[in-house]
Amino acid sequence: QFTEEKLGQAEKTELDAHFENLLARADCTKNWTEKILRQTEVLLQPNPSARVEEFLYEKLDRKVPSRVTNGELLAQYMTEAANDFGPGTPYGKTLIKVGETQRRLGAAERDFIHSASLNFLTPLRNFLEGDWRTIAKERRILQNRRLDLDACKARLKKAKAAEAKAAVTV
Repeated sequence: QFTEEKLGQAEKTELDAHFENLLARADCTKNWTEKILRQTEVLLQPNPSARVEEFLYEKLDRKVPSRVTNGELLAQYMTEAANDFGPGTPYGKTLIKVGETQRRLGAAERDFIHSASLNFLTPLRNFLEGDWRTIAKERRILQNRRLDLDACKARLKKAKAAEAKAAVTV
């Protein structure tokens, strides 16, 4: 039935226009959700190999090891340099102050990434892995039922045509 419909040789039962609109909106929602999810992941973790590593840890249900942010790493370098130069020197004092500020910025960045992942990315993933899969499954079931209905209609039409032909020849 599906092949005959694609070749234009069979009738296709059309679904309700409102329902078709809902299906189109669902597809659009899925596509935009995937794009937003991917781009947000890129924004939060620009390193592709780190994203792959995080993905693997997630799929293996393991805890992702925490990474030092660039700000925290810079803060560490500044603090170590300040200790080398001497905390009493003007350059050392400045490095300590800036290093502490960088450490706080790095910690804030880490909290932001964690919060964004938990409160923004998790609901998007839940939609794609839960609700969308349910929608796709129900859509496939509906499509199969529609194809079965159309196949039955085609058989009934052929049977009626054969019956009418038999009645005419008798």
